[in-house]
Amino acid sequence: MKTALIQQSNSASREANVAKLTQNIIACAKQGAELVVLQELHNGLYFCQTEDPAVFDQAETIPGLSTEYFSKLAKEHQVVIVLSLFEKRAPGLYHNTAVVLDKDGSIAGKYRKMHIPDDPAYYEKFYFTPGDLGFEPIQTSIGKLGVLVCWDQWYPEAARLMAMAGADLLIYPTAIGWESTDPEAEKMRQKDAWVTIQRSHAVANGLHVLSCNRTGHEADPSGTTNGIQFWGNSFVAGPQGEILAQASNNQDENLIVEIDMTRTETVRRIWPFFRDRRVESFQDITKRWI
Repeated sequence: MKTALIQQSNSASREANVAKLTQNIIACAKQGAELVVLQELHNGLYFCQTEDPAVFDQAETIPGLSTEYFSKLAKEHQVVIVLSLFEKRAPGLYHNTAVVLDKDGSIAGKYRKMHIPDDPAYYEKFYFTPGDLGFEPIQTSIGKLGVLVCWDQWYPEAARLMAMAGADLLIYPTAIGWESTDPEAEKMRQKDAWVTIQRSHAVANGLHVLSCNRTGHEADPSGTTNGIQFWGNSFVAGPQGEILAQASNNQDENLIVEIDMTRTETVRRIWPFFRDRRVESFQDITKRWI
């Protein structure tokens, strides 16, 4: 199956961002992609660098403006598209939500980001309520997609639960980058840790992992920091953690990768991690600390 990750820099213009995404989705479809993954909160800037009540005006309902627009693209070009939206569920109740559109344009399902960070320049708890849909793969015409979002990618429990529920692959729309005052060595440690943890999910679960990050510099509206340089490096890893393809850290790119969906069965036969799990001894995993 041909998959595509669209890594792009964003501006403050929603219209310009969506126009660029449209062009790239069409280009990927013309190259045979059946699955197109977009980065986290792809319609605009990463607004969580500050806490601003006016930003809630950017949120939208699901179904809504974005799902209607991208559904037409999915249907016209016969691709499955993974969206990442700022969802307005009800007044005062908002989520960071991934939506999967099937090839016929229908909404196959959605996933609400479960782990919500609250760090300098990533003030997501101000905007997003933690997800309440659990770790359930989304059934599509090309298989069951285990969609998670950004901060979820650091948690092996999330990947494992998706795999146990039957996910055929793991997908991570992402927005992560560097603060410019960090030394170069620290920047490399952060980026390498990000790649390593996701490759480990591929290994532990015998699944392909598709991680789509944004790129480009986005200023801090408050001027408190020097903004975020999103580090790109979108990649696809195979079921043994092997890197099948990886984008650069500073360029807009459409990363098109053909993956062999039968590899999961092959790898799980030689590395039967699920067979050897000591489930009778895992009760403490649900505790905050032991």
